[in-house]
Amino acid sequence: MLFLTEDDVRALLPMTDAIRLMRDVFSALASGHAQNQSRRRLVLPTGAALHSMAGAHGPYFGTKIYSTHPKHGMTFHFHLYDSATARPLALMEANWLGQIRTGAASGLATELLARDGAASVAVIGSGFQARSQLEAVRAVRKIRVARVWSRDAEKRRRFGKEMAAETCHTAEAAVHGADIVITATNAKEPVLEHEWVATGAHVNAMGSNQARRRELPAALIERAALVAVDSIEQSRYEAGDLLMALAELASPPNVVELSDVVAGRAGRRGSLEITIFKSCGIGVEDVAAGGFVYERALAEGVGRKFQSP
Repeated sequence: MLFLTEDDVRALLPMTDAIRLMRDVFSALASGHAQNQSRRRLVLPTGAALHSMAGAHGPYFGTKIYSTHPKHGMTFHFHLYDSATARPLALMEANWLGQIRTGAASGLATELLARDGAASVAVIGSGFQARSQLEAVRAVRKIRVARVWSRDAEKRRRFGKEMAAETCHTAEAAVHGADIVITATNAKEPVLEHEWVATGAHVNAMGSNQARRRELPAALIERAALVAVDSIEQSRYEAGDLLMALAELASPPNVVELSDVVAGRAGRRGSLEITIFKSCGIGVEDVAAGGFVYERALAEGVGRKFQSP
C-alpha cells in the first residue's frame, strides 16, 4: 500500500486535471456508473466530531475520514481501494485533496453555468478554500477582474496579494457587477444581499454544509432560475442555504444535480438568468481525485510503500 503526504497530493493533482476528473465523475453519476454515499457524522460531547464520506468510480472505491474540533482544527485522510479485489491501495493525507476537488467541482459548475463572456469574479472569504475556488474559476473563464472581501483585513490583504485580486472594504463593493460570485466562509447568516448580485450572474456557494448555516439569502435562491447541487440526497440534510430558504419561500426553487447539467438535462437558458451551484462536497469526488493521484504517484515513483495490517 502507498502512503502519500499533503505535499505529494498537491504536486500530483493540478487544477485543470481535477476539473476534468469532476466532469468524468458527474457524467458517470448521470449514467449510473458511479456510486456515492452521503456524509456521516459522529459528534462527541467534547465538541470533537468524526466525518466520513464514501464513493465508487471506475476501478476504485474509497472513503475520506476526517476529524474536527472547534478549538483544535481538522485532520483529513483518504483511503483508496481496488474495486475488483477490495485490496487497499493507498492512504493519503487529504486536506489538499479536499480543497482541490472542491474548487474543481465549482470550476466545472462555472464552466457549465456561467455566461460565456463572464470576466469578473467576486470572492467573499479569504481562507484556504477561497484560493482553490478562485483558481478553478480562472481555469474555465478568462477573468480580467477579481475582487475579494472578508472580515479579517489582514487575511483579505494577504489573499489579494497572493491571488492577484483587488481588496474591497465591503462585501457589497466586491459583489457589485460581478459576473461570478464565490462565497467561501464559515458564516451562519447570509454574507451578501440579493440586490447586490447582478442579473445574469453565476454564484458558487461552498462554505456551508450544515443545516443551520447559510451564506445566501432566501431572496437570492428565489431569484435563481436554477440551483445545481452535487447531491440532492445529501443536500436534504446539510445544505443550509436551501433548507432555510425553503422554510421562507412560497414556492420551492428549481434544484437539479450537477450530473443533470453535465448530461445536458438542465442548464442555463439565457444570459439574464441567475444560476447557483450549492456545493456540499461528496465522497465520489474524492475517489475520482484520489484514484488519479494514486496512478500519478505510481508512474512518478512518489510516495512511501508500507504493508497494511
